[in-house]
Amino acid sequence: AELTVQRESTSDQVRRQADCLSPWVHGVQVTDNPYAWVQMSSLSLAAILLEHGVDPVPIMTCRDRNRLALRGDLLGMKTLGVSSLMLMRGHRVPENHTVPAATVFDLTGRELIDLAASLGGNPARCDTDVFFIGTGARVFRPNRGGWAESRTARMSAGARFMQTQLCFNLEMLRYWMRRLVATGVTEQCAVMISVSPLPSAQTARWVKENMGDSRIPPAVIERLDSARDPQQEGITLCAEMMQEISEIPGVAGVSLLTTGNPEAIPEAISRSGLKD
Repeated sequence: AELTVQRESTSDQVRRQADCLSPWVHGVQVTDNPYAWVQMSSLSLAAILLEHGVDPVPIMTCRDRNRLALRGDLLGMKTLGVSSLMLMRGHRVPENHTVPAATVFDLTGRELIDLAASLGGNPARCDTDVFFIGTGARVFRPNRGGWAESRTARMSAGARFMQTQLCFNLEMLRYWMRRLVATGVTEQCAVMISVSPLPSAQTARWVKENMGDSRIPPAVIERLDSARDPQQEGITLCAEMMQEISEIPGVAGVSLLTTGNPEAIPEAISRSGLKD
């Protein structure tokens, strides 16, 4: 599950959220200035969670740091005892953004994975300090050829799990997973599907408009729009999605993205019945 972090978040707030989430999940994911919103660094968040006895999954992207800074942060993660990382290229800083920052991209996503793998030990020797590295994946309807080149390159560089964008389109997801199973990807790389307890139709529309890779069918928005209590309907919808996803061959788990209400995530897990 993903931690809710804002610019003004304190270490005490982070710990309280960790206490809310940790009984329900295997790891707590911390973001890296998503959508170019400034927040506490994923390195600092990881340190707070580790000190609190929670396994963090920090996200790192190539957008904001050159290779020297990325290498330094990776060494810091290793020294802290971080075991899992989510590494991605990231998106450009939008034009006319409130923070006029430059986009760096000194490394590609594959090069960042390769760098982390080289710092994390030797997987062939099963070192205890090997990073378990994840990367982003996009659910879509692949054609017959060429659709897997980037993914294969990142797996060869050291990625061992992939996490999709927010996906509520079960038909498309099932089709995509059949292709991954058929090509043997799921035997080499764990696949995590991202869902979220969307609190309203307005939030769903914002996600669909601003997170271009998201997969939210019109029926999901209509269901939230017509609900008497949209927040509770969003939690129920998320629980139903988790139940459906758990039955799709090849899926290893789910990543629950935050919508700002940490309590909604444990409630969705509880309603799904999957915790047992």
